[in-house]
Amino acid sequence: MKIAFLADPLASFKIYKDSTFAMMAEAARRGHQVFAFQQRHMALRDGKVTTYASRIHLTGDSNHWYTADAAEDLPLTAFDAIVERKDPPFNMEYVYGTYLLEQAERQGARVFNKPSAIRDHNEKLSIAQFPQFTSPTLVTSDETRLRDFHAEHSDIILKPLDGMGGTGIFRVKSDGLNLGSIIETLTNNGHTTIMAQRYIPDIVKGDKRVLVIGGKPVPFSLARIPQAGEVRGNLAAGGTGVAQPLTARDREIAESIGPELAARGLLLVGLDVIGDYLTEVNVTSPTCFQEITQQTGFQVAAMFIDALEAAVQAGH
Repeated sequence: MKIAFLADPLASFKIYKDSTFAMMAEAARRGHQVFAFQQRHMALRDGKVTTYASRIHLTGDSNHWYTADAAEDLPLTAFDAIVERKDPPFNMEYVYGTYLLEQAERQGARVFNKPSAIRDHNEKLSIAQFPQFTSPTLVTSDETRLRDFHAEHSDIILKPLDGMGGTGIFRVKSDGLNLGSIIETLTNNGHTTIMAQRYIPDIVKGDKRVLVIGGKPVPFSLARIPQAGEVRGNLAAGGTGVAQPLTARDREIAESIGPELAARGLLLVGLDVIGDYLTEVNVTSPTCFQEITQQTGFQVAAMFIDALEAAVQAGH
């Protein structure tokens, strides 16, 4: 197959931990042709979506890990599969990219994850569809509601709806220290909607990333354990990743909602679970493939390419 990865610049990849690199390496190992392009390389003209894409060849050298053929302006229908791996921020520019990909789909392109499904599943707000698995949660821009929520639960987390890597996450304990300032900052004085959640003490054991591929859970999660003095387990915020078998609750959550998410066009989902609670549904560019594989031997990228091949074969 010809598989094109819509990703951030290849030069920015840290290949020892990059999940997109793991996907590319597994695809190349199976003999698939691997292409890469960035969102800015796409164009829509007279209803047709094309992109400047380069075929890339993996070298096996960690310092110069790929070579690239000269870029060609190709219709997105020239590829058997397009894998959307652009990182957030999920801003309007990201949304415009999903519109172009969706137009390409109308012409016959196959995109994973489905562009409309990415757009419809805000990674924070999507948990509202599965309240049976979530801790008490409030989404609002209203200061009075946020203060009342804190008064009810005493210890809460506040975070923006469009962050990644743990950016903008605050914990406010029972003393309410800096609550007003945090609300003003995150809501932009009441103009921006944010999320508040009851603090989950099990964060000290890790913010678990449970990967779901083709509706089925990877049998190991990566528990991202906060460093001392931190409330955020995100690896980007200094957390330590420890792979571990799924708990019964992890599996219950993943097996309950995974098939539904897959049916919506989400081939790859990263569920974030703290203790027994679902906290996020990541659909843009879920990570942790390599950490799980390195620590357990389970070939996550192989499971993903298996699912991708099956989806293309099935015409999804």
